[in-house]
Amino acid sequence: MKSRSRQDAIVRTLRRTGTSTIDALVREFSASRSTIIRDLSALRDEGYVIHAEQGRGGGLSLDPGSVQATVRMSVTEVFALIIGVSSMRAARTLPFSSLADAGLAKIEKALPSDKLRDLRRLLDCLYVGPLAPQVDTSNLGDMEAALLPAFEQSFLERLCLRFRYRDAKGTETERQVEPQAVLILPPLWYLVAWDPMREDFRHFRMDRISRPEVVEGTAFRSRHVQFDDGVQPVRYA
Repeated sequence: MKSRSRQDAIVRTLRRTGTSTIDALVREFSASRSTIIRDLSALRDEGYVIHAEQGRGGGLSLDPGSVQATVRMSVTEVFALIIGVSSMRAARTLPFSSLADAGLAKIEKALPSDKLRDLRRLLDCLYVGPLAPQVDTSNLGDMEAALLPAFEQSFLERLCLRFRYRDAKGTETERQVEPQAVLILPPLWYLVAWDPMREDFRHFRMDRISRPEVVEGTAFRSRHVQFDDGVQPVRYA
């Protein structure tokens, strides 16, 4: 179990049981004593008030009113939130937009400088526009959860992305491309990429992409993408 998931689980355990011990947490999460102690220290740094009773048992309890005081989100999670808000705004279905923007701004301010830098770079690749009325959306599918993290790594590290793609006729092919942007034309989302095999840009509907993986050792350069009128970059203060 990753440290973040384990720490979240420790908080849930302490809230559920009221009290526990370090030894009990060691057994529950199959982790070493030093790992659990580091997790508790990290949780305290985030604002959780965890009381520890002295003695052999090392009794632990979480203050009932204790909450996390710092934001602990990945760049991908914040980017996904911004994409969602941007998509709803473009579709004119976003109520209370000023409150949503204010909340996102607070989350951004709480990010460490390195994560904020990566988020700004990702936002530079995000574009939103209107969908042409003649486009068929009746066969819209779900997007794979692994696609956004794979795109993040591919875009930030400038590494090619390989995936299986199903076209409108249902034919599947394997593609390896250089991701340049994400285009949202609600309700459709597209990966805009340079296709080296075709020496041109291609738009891939993201709900038709499967099994995405970053290809190590395939560095590429950023390219300028020319979008149609009405498509605008997403900008957040």
